[in-house]
Formats: sequence, C-alpha cells, structure tokens
Amino acid sequence: MSAEPHPTLPPVRLHSDAELARDALVAPLFARAVRLARWAGPGTRVEVGGELAAEQLPQAAAALGLDPADPDGPVHASQAWRVAVDTGLVDVSEPEEDGDRPEHGTARPGEDLALITRGAPGDVLDLWLAALEAVLADAAVPDLDDLVDALDDGAAIDFDRLDWNPAREADFLDGVLANLYLLTVTEGGAGEGPVPLPVLAASMVVPDDMGEPTDAVLEQVSDAMMRLDDQFRQLEPIGLVEFRPVDEELMAEADDDELLPDPAGADEEDIARYGMVRLTALGLYGVRARMLEAGVEAPAIGELADKGADALLAAVSHYPEHAAQAEIEQWLAGRELPSAVAELLDAARGDDEGAPLRRLRCQQALAPGGPEAEPAVRAVLDDPRLGGLARVWLAERGAKDVPAPDGAMVFWLTVDTIAAQLAADGEAEELPLLMQSLTGHHAGFFDEVWRVEHPATAEVLEAMGRLHPDKKAAKEARKAAFKARSRRR
Repeated sequence: MSAEPHPTLPPVRLHSDAELARDALVAPLFARAVRLARWAGPGTRVEVGGELAAEQLPQAAAALGLDPADPDGPVHASQAWRVAVDTGLVDVSEPEEDGDRPEHGTARPGEDLALITRGAPGDVLDLWLAALEAVLADAAVPDLDDLVDALDDGAAIDFDRLDWNPAREADFLDGVLANLYLLTVTEGGAGEGPVPLPVLAASMVVPDDMGEPTDAVLEQVSDAMMRLDDQFRQLEPIGLVEFRPVDEELMAEADDDELLPDPAGADEEDIARYGMVRLTALGLYGVRARMLEAGVEAPAIGELADKGADALLAAVSHYPEHAAQAEIEQWLAGRELPSAVAELLDAARGDDEGAPLRRLRCQQALAPGGPEAEPAVRAVLDDPRLGGLARVWLAERGAKDVPAPDGAMVFWLTVDTIAAQLAADGEAEELPLLMQSLTGHHAGFFDEVWRVEHPATAEVLEAMGRLHPDKKAAKEARKAAFKARSRRR
C-alpha cells in the first residue's frame, strides 16, 4: 500500500484478535475460499495460472451450496478459488506450457489450511490479510466489459484506449480507504456511522482550498462515485466494509449532470440512495495493518499498556480526550496504583513545550485514583512544577492537612493550565470562560503574572489578550504579555 507521509492518525479502538479472527472466518468470500480448499483433491483440475477448469466450476459452486445453474454460482466459486490459491489455502500444480504436457494441472489443500482450525487468531488474520490483498488487486482492475472492448487485434490490452494505469488505480483505492479510515477514527474510533459515497468521492477529487466546486469537478466526483460503487461491491464480501450501493433506479432516472445529490435539499434517505459505506471492525484492522506496512503511524488503543509513563503521556498528549482516557485506563489496569501514580507524576515533570499538556493528561490519569494514590501525590507537594496539581487533587477529595499554595505557585499553575488547554484544544469556545474563572479571584492578577517563570507565560498572556471575555482584562493581559516578552530578552 502506497502512502504519502502525514501526521499521526487518531488512535483506533480495535476488537480483540479472537473477535477479529471470528469475523474473518464468517466473511462470505473468505469462508468460501476455506470451503473450496477443503474440497480440493486429486480430481480437481486447474488451468495455467491456477484457475479452476471451466468444467469444474459448477461442481465448485455446488460444494459451496450455490446453484450451479445460476450464472452467479460459478462466478462466486471462481472468485473464492482465486482467493484460496492466492492465500496458500490451496496448492496448485499447473500444467506444463510446452512439450507433452497434461491437459490440466492438479490441486490439493495447502499447508496453511490447517491454520484455520489449529492456528492462533493472528494466523487466521494473516491469511485474511493475504485474501484482502488479492481482492484489492481485483477491485483496482476495470470492469471486464471495458477490458474486452479494449482488446486490440493482437489480443493484447490497449492500455491507452482503456485509460487504465494499474499503479494509479491502486493508489486511488488506497487513498479512498485511507480517507474512509480517517473519517471513521476521527468520529470517535468506533466507526458508528456510514459515510455517504458522494462525501468519500469528493474527498478524493475536490481540492481542500476549493469553495464552490465547478461543473467539471462535480463530474469528476460523479465518475469517482460510480467507480467506488463498483469497487465496494467487490470489497464487501471479504468483510472489509458494509455497503449500500447506489440505487439503480436513481441512476436510471437521473441525467448525467444530475447524478450528485444537493446536500442542502436532500434528507438522510435521499443521501443514502447515492450509496453509503462503513468500515467494519475487521475493515479497520485491515486498513490499519496496510497503513503500518506502508510506514504510516496509525496508533491503536491499548498498544501503550506495556510502555513507561513517559511514553504514555507523550502519546496521549496528542490524542482526543476520549481516546486519551481509554488508553490511560488500559495502562493503569495492569499496574499497582501507588507505583503507577508515582511514575506518572515523574513523567509529568519538565519545562519543555509539551510539559503543560503532559501534566494535564497526568491529572486526567490521576482523576479516578482513591486513597491508595494519596501518598504518591503528597510526595510532590513541595515540587514547584507538580505541587499545584497535587493540591488540586487532594482538595477535590477533601483531604486534610493540605498546605495552602503561595502566590507564585497559584500564578504558575494558572499559566500552566491555560498553556495545556491551548495545546490540547486550541482556542476552544470554553477557554475564555476558563480564563475568566482562573483570573477573577485574584486582584491585580496581571500586575504579577508576567513575572512567572514559565516558558509559556508570554504566549498565554497573548492568548488571554485575544480571548478574555472582559475587555478591560484583555487589555491588561496584552500589556502584561509585552512585559513578559521584554523580560525574556
């Protein structure tokens, strides 16, 4: 799978290998491939390339419980056989191409077939991934009718006439799956809602900086949408996606320039008629596995469980809050709480640019801690970087004998808190209210805060100058920011 370098994707919550392996075994195309591998024997005849001999296809269809008289039966059998061969579930001995060759080659169950019943879940998933690669390769090939029409007099494919570039088609499909993955994990990592096919097609065609798409671009989106409709029909049987195809009646009724829906005037059912697609849990696993193979950073919830607290806080600092919480919970689940709390607090230290957000995630990790965590928290009360965090934690639990913070610690904690929020959410809607709350209880706040020895003091004050809901306070913040900048020089 080819991919351009890009920032780390949001983390995905994957099902367990055992659950995913069960999903793989019931995916229709993979299940048929397994059944044909068990059916293969001394009497199975194959052509050059490992394809089943034409006269064998009705028997293969019957072995799959399909109607051999139905034209789709042999087609499904042929598809499943190719997957069985490509994954090693079947071993074929092709006929010799010259000399006194036999009319047909032979086939027998492959060694890997035993992994279906005796292998680990990971073995089953490896076989499924190999099957997925085969199906993706087929999906990137143009419609068979187009191929037949493109044959020249010498029985070779005229690629210029077909306008088909295999590498370009494979890259297009990879890009589609990457966008679908991103849309899925961005919505919370669970793939709860399907994506309208026009939206996915537009993500591949419409430039990010384009306002109203031109008619030419809309035509490209329409063409991409119909190409995806054909490809997702092929990808659904392997278990990668759940797919609602484009309504055939809609295609018959619509003119070419009216194929795309008008989002402003269409309800959910109207949009759904243009096709809906959703990655399954197995699909999320499969696309992520291909991304990792291509060198793309695609984290999954739970993969930090055996890492240190420094690695945990560094990673979850860039996760959405719900994903950070899920990762933290899994990290804590396998550890003794007192030592885990001490390790988290130690990892939260520092004056580097990422330190405020690490402390915010540390605070998030400590939130569910009870009495067992208290000794480790009290141990940092005198720490100039962690003492404020510790006091807040203890006060929220009604602990006694918590020393009051001095003014320097209050101001430092205020700057650190706002710096963390800016790093986590940018200039979110809630931030002005937080600023007002943190500064409202301290008379002369801006006369003192610019002296705080925190790397982000000036940046925080500049943000307060832009966002503070009180105009007078905002003006004071801008003056204080200027003093902080001047002091740093």
